[in-house]
Amino acid sequence: MDDSMRIQNHPILGPLEPTATVTIYFDGRPIQARKGEPIAAALINAGIKAFRRTPKRHEPRGIFCAIGRCTDCMMIVNGKPNTRTCITPVEEGMVVKTQDGLA
Repeated sequence: MDDSMRIQNHPILGPLEPTATVTIYFDGRPIQARKGEPIAAALINAGIKAFRRTPKRHEPRGIFCAIGRCTDCMMIVNGKPNTRTCITPVEEGMVVKTQDGLA
């Protein structure tokens, strides 16, 4: 797994702990992720920055607050729309899809 986009040693949280590698599927594409990390973190590490499109103008949105308060990171996860990916942990085999509008 390419961890080039991950913070390996955070100045406050310390070093990144080892964990199992799992596969999730983003718009049909397999993505390697760390089990238990937020879906948004796995997608960002894979170079994916747009998670949904706005209802009116179809503008791309990605991670913004990263604490589950806004709606910019909402995606369709395992068939459930409006899932906040910044606070939803990765599990093996998850199916994550770009959300267009309000789903």
